[in-house]
Amino acid sequence: MAIKTAKTQWRDVVLVCRKCSKKLDGGFGPDGDKSLKKALRKYLKAGKGKKGELAVKETDCFDICPKNAVVAVNVARPKALLIFPAGADLFEVKARLGLDDDRRLKPSLKVVGDDA
Repeated sequence: MAIKTAKTQWRDVVLVCRKCSKKLDGGFGPDGDKSLKKALRKYLKAGKGKKGELAVKETDCFDICPKNAVVAVNVARPKALLIFPAGADLFEVKARLGLDDDRRLKPSLKVVGDDA
């Protein structure tokens, strides 16, 4: 059987821990009632399916299991698993994940301990 490809419009793919999201039961967005996955999709106006510019997917546990927080990673930067506490500002989440939505400029952040 031949290997096939499926084209997408994705510029970025973010993986969010399903187990952390389930334990937290919301915590993100303006009202604090959305999961990180849903809040990011809405905030960045990601679009749906293969035609969207951003894919935010839930994945199995990263085995970090923080309390009152969710683990996420931008697959373009796999060396940094990020832990976002409940109620984290979505602008800060976007900046830390290295996402650019062409609507706002990213702040120049210096991550402590980051050698890059």
